[in-house]
Amino acid sequence: MKLITVAGPPSSGKTSVIIKIYEALAAAGCHAGVVKFDSLSTKDLEIYQKKHIPAQVGLAGNLCPDHFFISNIQDCLQWAQRKNFTLLISESAGLCNRCSPHIKGALAVCVVDNLSGIYTPQKVGPMLKLADLVMITKGDIVSQAEREVFAFRVRQANPSAIIIHVNGITGQGALEASRLFYDAPELESLIGSQLRFSMPAATCSYCLGQTRIGNEFQMGNVKKMELS
Repeated sequence: MKLITVAGPPSSGKTSVIIKIYEALAAAGCHAGVVKFDSLSTKDLEIYQKKHIPAQVGLAGNLCPDHFFISNIQDCLQWAQRKNFTLLISESAGLCNRCSPHIKGALAVCVVDNLSGIYTPQKVGPMLKLADLVMITKGDIVSQAEREVFAFRVRQANPSAIIIHVNGITGQGALEASRLFYDAPELESLIGSQLRFSMPAATCSYCLGQTRIGNEFQMGNVKKMELS
């Protein structure tokens, strides 16, 4: 069983490239499934179903998406094993750019797009900096020079990652990505496995439902700015 964690900022094209990669995997005889983690709502289940891709969706609601992910990913892996999948793709949105959904021993993928700005790779945290593979999308909309500068910024943020350009519309680059997915490490369980980076700090009064503003209402894990 192979697990691939795919993360990236919203609207970077994750679902589109996953579909193209899935099609390449299916053509090669690989039986795969997808699990999508999101916050409040998503139309991706319908999109996957229209493409006849086995998929499950989980919504974190008012919980931190990273904490929701790690509380459920082992169950998702067991679902994939019951379905006799060869490979499970986990898709999650990096809503705060501090997200860390990558797991030691599983192929870690980050999707970023050329339209987000050349400084975006510096702003994205562990989901890019600790990824094994970075897929850059929407390269057909920018110039070659802009593509090269953006890829250079990605390389600065993560010198060890494999970087490929993938087009979620035409499928360019999807075959190469599918081969990397297929060569991902095998694993049978995530119990005892470790995240590549710690989760975002949590458990303050606002995490627990507080809505009032003011120091007297702030408890738990609170961080203050130093203002001159």
